[in-house]
Amino acid sequence: MTINGSDHNLDSEHLVRSEDPQHPANLICTLCRKFYTLGWRFSRRFEQVTGTGGGTSIRHGPHIYIAPSGVQKELMEPTDMFVMDFESKEYLRKPKSHKPSACTPLFMSSFTLRDAHCCIHTHSQWAVLITLLVERDFGPSAPFEIERIEQIKGIPKNYARDANGKVAYLGYFERLRIPIIENTAHEEDLTDSLQQAMNDYPDTYAVLVRRHGVYVWGDNVHKAKTQCESLDYIFQLAVEMHKLGLPWMPKD
Repeated sequence: MTINGSDHNLDSEHLVRSEDPQHPANLICTLCRKFYTLGWRFSRRFEQVTGTGGGTSIRHGPHIYIAPSGVQKELMEPTDMFVMDFESKEYLRKPKSHKPSACTPLFMSSFTLRDAHCCIHTHSQWAVLITLLVERDFGPSAPFEIERIEQIKGIPKNYARDANGKVAYLGYFERLRIPIIENTAHEEDLTDSLQQAMNDYPDTYAVLVRRHGVYVWGDNVHKAKTQCESLDYIFQLAVEMHKLGLPWMPKD
């Protein structure tokens, strides 16, 4: 039995049942519990609960696994997952007692435009504060920028790969830039502006949403998780630097 009394199509149960901890349905639950312990927030339609703010989705072969809306993330089970066909965009599995995540079209943007295999959306307070500080100090169209911070070495610098197929990461003296888009009343209405930000910043692996949070994606689950945690650390550090009057981009 799963939480919230989910009903399931028996013909699709094989899509979410596996003893393999690396199976997407199991991994999403593991990620959500992990992020719950970090105090990140997940928004439901009329309340907020501590957990992975926004949601998580994994692309695995021809399938897209998506965490549902309205389920406490620390209690999520594999049988609560939605499963979509990547090509047709049709649901192969829809728990009847749950609602599809409003983040779904934004997750799909990272999969189709960036060939990502995992996308995470959080409502981190540090991400929200960064969007407000940038707007006040640099204007509404400015991105968040920071350099000479060791942790930016955990963020890929672009989508180019070397002869061994490895992605290059930002160096200490390079600049991290993350675009910021304006929030909307409904999550799915962010899709067009998120895709425009991806086009305007072709090297980015993340997009901030003003007064809302951040979307982060990666080539796989491990990279998306690492990048999301690295960025949250950087956002918090940047807020603390700002309190002390320390610049994000040293002039010398």
